[in-house]
Formats: sequence, structure tokens, C-alpha cells
Amino acid sequence: MTRWHANLLLLFAGAIWGMGFVAQASAMDSIGPYLFIALRFIVASLVILPFTILEARKYKASSKLSTDSSGTLLASDWFKFVLIGLCLFAGMATQQVGLLTTSVTNSGFLTGLYVVFTPLLGILLFRTMPNPVTWFAALLALLGIYYLSGGDLSQLVIGDILTIISASFWALQVVLIARFVGQSGRALALSQVQFTVTAFLALMVALALEPIEWGAIVSVAPQILYAGIFASGLAFTIQVIGQRYTSAPQAAIFLSAEAPFAAWFAYLWLDEKIAAIGFIGCLLILSAMLIVELVPLWQARGKR
Repeated sequence: MTRWHANLLLLFAGAIWGMGFVAQASAMDSIGPYLFIALRFIVASLVILPFTILEARKYKASSKLSTDSSGTLLASDWFKFVLIGLCLFAGMATQQVGLLTTSVTNSGFLTGLYVVFTPLLGILLFRTMPNPVTWFAALLALLGIYYLSGGDLSQLVIGDILTIISASFWALQVVLIARFVGQSGRALALSQVQFTVTAFLALMVALALEPIEWGAIVSVAPQILYAGIFASGLAFTIQVIGQRYTSAPQAAIFLSAEAPFAAWFAYLWLDEKIAAIGFIGCLLILSAMLIVELVPLWQARGKR
């Protein structure tokens, strides 16, 4: 897969997540945030399980990459996958609870802070220096998301603060995936583990803190199924696969497309309005995506 195709996959994942914001917000009219997280990731785990088994059989036969002679993942691989799962749970929990008191559009903007957090964490944790143009593109994308929110976040509510915290966990997840998925080569196994860890932890919290009513669960079944099958099972797996062929900072920028998609779907189904300045934000985000994709390509050609 080429870097161009990988980035298009990540853009597609961002679009799916954008619509997922609507499902996340509307579902909490009936059930608690942790129960929703648990149910969506139980669905996601079940959806990708057959494909994970097929992947395991393939690698058992070939005994490639970080597996031993029997094709089994090493203990270090499982540890890394669980660590990514913990980041996914932390990011989902703070984002989902944040949506109780902030708007879908604001949540999309603040979640987009991981565009800037990702290269910073890459430097702090692994001393990975991105292409200099990535910094400009990241800030341009962040500015675009800010304009998309209407350019007014002077009064932050608790939901906004929680969403900022979630952005740091999303950035850490992106950085760790970029670091670990290439080492194991097991994209579906990684997805399976992170989904299972998130579902288990969220279910434990839900059972302890939230009411469990089957009627309420049935009433939001469409949102659970969309979030589980598409926004979790499909989109997060696409993210893991796509990140095998692109850098973490570039991945973060393309995934930030979830913000304009979230604003658009919130406008269509939740009657959240997009200010005129928001359309400028969409254009800036698109420009950031093109810059981070095309400039390194032009630089590489210029060196030939």
C-alpha cells in the first residue's frame, strides 16, 4: 500500500468517526456513557474476531515478523497491544463523558488537538522528528478546527476540559500504534486486543456506576450498532492498517477530518449550526491535508 492510499484510508476513518460523534451524543439520552462504550466495543470485538482468526492463521503459517517459530505473538507484543487498549479506553471515556456537557461541534474541535499533541509526544517519547512542514500543517489543521467551532471557546465547561484530556490520549494512541504495529505486523490482533480491553474496562465501570435497563439499550440499538460496527470495528482497524504506511503526525492530520464531518452531521441530525467562519475552517483543514501529502512528495522528487 502506498502512503497516498494509506492517508486516504485514514481520511475515510475520520469521516466515519465524524458521524460517530452524533451517535455517541444521541445515545446518552437513554444510557450512560460507560455502558455505551462497553456495548460498542463488544460489538466491535465480535465483528473483527473472524478476521483476527484468519490473520493469526496466516502468520502462524508464515512465522513472520515478531512472532516465534510457531507464529505466535510474543509476550512483549501483547503488552504493547494492551497498552494501546488502555489509551483507547481513556480517550473514549473522557470524550464520551465530555459529550454530556459540550456540543458535538466543540467536541470535534477539541478532540482535534491531538493533531498538535501527536508530533510533540513523538519527540518526547521516541525522539521522532517529523518533516518540518508537518508542524505548519498541524497548526493549520488546528486553526481550521478552531474556525469550524465558530472561533469562540472563551468559556470552557467541564465537558470541554475532559475532551482536551481525551485528545492527549488519542495522540498517545496514534504514536504507540505507529511505533508498535510495524514491529508485530498484526494489525487485526492489535485492534482485537484494544477493543477487548476497552469493552472490559468500560463494562466494569458501567456495572458499578450506571443503571442497566434493557429497554433503554434496545432504544439506542442503531447508535450502538453504528458505533460498534463502523466507528469502532471498521474505522479503528482502518487506522491501524493505514498507520503501517504513513507517519504518526500525517495520520493525525488526516484523522482530524473527523471534525468537519462531525460538524456537518451534527448540523443535519442534531440541528447544530455551522457559522460562516466554520466553512473557512473546513478549507484550512483540507489545505493541511494536501500540504502534508504533497510537500514531502515534491521534496523527494527535488532530491532526485
